[in-house]
This record gives sequence, C-alpha cells and structure tokens, in this order.
Amino acid sequence: MTTYKLGSAQAPDFKPSNCVIRTDADGSQHAIPFDPANTDYQTFKKEVLAGAELQDADGNVMTDASAFIATLP
Repeated sequence: MTTYKLGSAQAPDFKPSNCVIRTDADGSQHAIPFDPANTDYQTFKKEVLAGAELQDADGNVMTDASAFIATLP
C-alpha cells in the first residue's frame, strides 16, 4: 500500500510546502515535488483523491485530504 506524507526533516532539501514523500509497500521512499508537469505528482493527486492515505509532516493522517489537494497547483 502506498502512503503519502508532506515533506519534513526526512527530506531536508524539500520543505513541507513544496513536496510530498511517497512510501511504497516495500518501505522505499521518494520525494515528489509539487510540480504539475511531474507525472508522479499527478499520480499522487489522483491516488489521494481516490482514498490513498495522506499524512501531515508530523505523521498525522489528514482527514480532509481532498480539501488540501484542491489547494495545490
């Protein structure tokens, strides 16, 4: 299962306001910048809107993730 978490100290080159960390089922993590031209970013938005878990930078599940997605470029 893939989960998403807003950027944090785990990815010091990315601030929470400009990236999300994707964690795959095997535990691998990938930083995805908030860039509409990035296909991973487009997939992130679609998956969260379809019910994938999104956590804030502190690891708390965001209960209204779709509202957050609506604010992104």
